[in-house]
Amino acid sequence: MYTAFCFLRSLLFTLVLITATVIWAPICFLFAPLPYNARYRATALWNVFIIWAAKVICGIRYEKKGFENFPDSPVIVLSKHQSAWETIFLLMASPRPLVFVFKKSILYIPFFGWGIALLKMIPIDRSKGKDAFAQVVRIGRQRLADGQWVIMFPEGTRIAVGQKGNYKGGGTRLAIETDTPVIPIALNSGECWPKNSFIKRPGTITVSVGKPMYAEGMNATEFMSKVEEWIEAEMRVISPDVYK
Repeated sequence: MYTAFCFLRSLLFTLVLITATVIWAPICFLFAPLPYNARYRATALWNVFIIWAAKVICGIRYEKKGFENFPDSPVIVLSKHQSAWETIFLLMASPRPLVFVFKKSILYIPFFGWGIALLKMIPIDRSKGKDAFAQVVRIGRQRLADGQWVIMFPEGTRIAVGQKGNYKGGGTRLAIETDTPVIPIALNSGECWPKNSFIKRPGTITVSVGKPMYAEGMNATEFMSKVEEWIEAEMRVISPDVYK
C-alpha cells in the first residue's frame, strides 16, 4: 500500500514538473531584457515552485544548516551530489546567482535547456579536456568578478546514498587559479529523491554549508582532499543511519 501511494504521488509530481517546465520555459524569454540578477531570480521561480511541489505532493521537506557561512564575496561552491533535487534547490536558495558547470548537451533538452540557456552558466564539452578546463577558468573568473558564484560537483556525477565517488580536483584548481575560497556543502537528497529512481520518498533533506576554506599553499589535490574530508565527515553527521 505504501509503495503504491508513493508511486501515485511520484506520478503526480512528475506530471506537474513536466507541465510547469513546458509552460515556464517560453515565459522565461520575456525576462531576457531584464538586468541579470532580476532575470536570474525570475527564471528561478520555476525552481521555487518545483521545490514547493515536491514538498506538497511527495512530502519532501528540507532544513538548512550553516547558511550563515555564505560570505558576501566571491566563492567556489563544491557540493555533494546525490540527485537532481540539489541542482533545483541550490539555484533558488543561494544568496547570490550560481554559475553551474555542466555538459553542453543539456542546453539541447527541449524547454528545460532553453531556460538554462538564458542564464550565465558554463556549458562545456568534456571531450576537449584541458581546453574545457581553460574555458571554465576564463569564464569562471569573469563570473566571479561580476558577483556570481561558481558551483561544481567534485564527484562529477550523482552518487548513490551511502557511497563516495572519486573527488576530482577541477573545483579546487579553479579556486587556486582565481584565488577564491571554497564553500563545501553536504546534503542527503538521495534519501528522498534517489538517483535514477522514479519514486520520490517523503522525508527531510538536510543541506549543510561549511565555513569558507582556503588553499593556503596547498596544491589542487591537497586542497580537494581537505574539502572531501569535510563533506564526507558531515555526511555522517546528517545521515548517521546510512553510514553505520
